[in-house]
Amino acid sequence: MTVLEQPGSSRSKSSLAGPPPAWRPRVDPAPLLPDAAPYRLLGTDAAGRLDSGLLTRLYAQLVRGRRYNAQATALTRQGRLAVYPSSTGQEACEVAAALALEERDWLFPSYRDTLAAVARGLDPVQALTLLRGDWHNGYDPHEHRIAPLCTPLATQLPHAVGLAHAARLKGDDVVALAMVGDGGTSEGDFHEALNFAALWQAPVVFLVQNNGFAISVPLAKQTAAPSLAHKAVGYGMPGRLVDGNDAPAVHEVLSEAVERARGGGGPTLVEAVTYRIEAHTNADDATRYRADSEVETWRAHDPIALLERELEARRLLTEEFVGATRDGAEQMAADLRERMNADPVLDPMDLFNHVFAEQTSQLREQAEQLRAELDAEAAGHTEDAAGTDGSAEEARP
Repeated sequence: MTVLEQPGSSRSKSSLAGPPPAWRPRVDPAPLLPDAAPYRLLGTDAAGRLDSGLLTRLYAQLVRGRRYNAQATALTRQGRLAVYPSSTGQEACEVAAALALEERDWLFPSYRDTLAAVARGLDPVQALTLLRGDWHNGYDPHEHRIAPLCTPLATQLPHAVGLAHAARLKGDDVVALAMVGDGGTSEGDFHEALNFAALWQAPVVFLVQNNGFAISVPLAKQTAAPSLAHKAVGYGMPGRLVDGNDAPAVHEVLSEAVERARGGGGPTLVEAVTYRIEAHTNADDATRYRADSEVETWRAHDPIALLERELEARRLLTEEFVGATRDGAEQMAADLRERMNADPVLDPMDLFNHVFAEQTSQLREQAEQLRAELDAEAAGHTEDAAGTDGSAEEARP
């Protein structure tokens, strides 16, 4: 006989029947569940209600974004960038994320989301400064309302929750939109961020770009969940599943989530189903883990082509509009190419600036060590130059 089975024990029977009466569901899970299939607009009857101005704006940004990706990839091959994680094929997610936000809102990008930052108005050169290896971050986050590009997986998500929660406590009408890949959902930071966001009802939107792979690991080996959007239910927030290559659909879903957060409705987890057309980075060989036929299948679902069909049906895809859009994209690429081909003037001591408000003892020690090495190197160059000049004088007749 166990302790709970002792006569007079108040738990001997009730514990077998179920939880005590104090248990109750905190929320009804049904409204939180995502749709059974990714939400779409293009190619459906609902596309007819879409604003033509929004469609042309999205298209122009998609074309510009595709050209930006191609130029950045070329710069990497030329040695002007240390690394570039392309978002080719995912431009609809990047552009929609930028356009769904108001100027006062904050964007929290990952390392693959430089295009989202550029679409929000950031100078392309500043967006690529980190990937060039020139600086910790190439822009002022407070000026642009864009957090620094985050290389560690998912660590930007708790930051987004913290900023959104603090803004609400201060009474600021601000929403944070945090972007992450499907691989980032396997990190502890992802789960901690969702849990805190839901508990605090923080005005934050999580956008998961499910591009099929975490480097070489397919989604099926990362999670057994019906979808990544279903993970939202476990934290008490709604999950939305959307076709990530359908630009107006992603824009609509994100805009609704942003306004819901702004109105006090709390966070939303959005999973955008898309595909990474290029390799993980220029250092990756994607042919080792996926077939070319799979990539070609997704090329047929290209976000630009999908939007072009709708614009053609509305007779908005005129030669003048297409020409102006492409010319603008080429001008952006030419400016980026010219400025990135110029060697920057860098001071190695800048490595220690803007890390902490007050430098730690370790940083001061490292800075002193680097300064000594730079001084010794400079002195060596001076001696070498003096020796060369002296030899030249002795060699003269």
